Amino acid sequence: MKWNLRLAAANRGIWKAGELQRMLAERGVVISAGKMSGLWPGQPNTVKLDELDVICAVLGCGVEELLLPEPERVPAPAPASAADSQATAVGQPRAVAPRPRTGRSLPPR
Repeated sequence: MKWNLRLAAANRGIWKAGELQRMLAERGVVISAGKMSGLWPGQPNTVKLDELDVICAVLGCGVEELLLPEPERVPAPAPASAADSQATAVGQPRAVAPRPRTGRSLPPR
């Protein structure tokens, strides 16, 4: 996901992090300068859902404007091996071989 707070704020005429910080404080969400410096320019480590609600209310936007999906960054699944693909193609489960015991004792009765 891409965090898009700065552009969403700029589209509404909010150009400084301090201005947004003040507007959030008026709505009851006090964000420290350190956390605001993480929220404003790039990828924040965490965003609480309560804070996200207030940010959306202050900016008058939806979550879809703040969080942009990036499906191209998700790795593709690993290709299945030939034995796996044959077993699933036929519809039969792969054979399971029991593992030999390695000298472990049985649990107490």
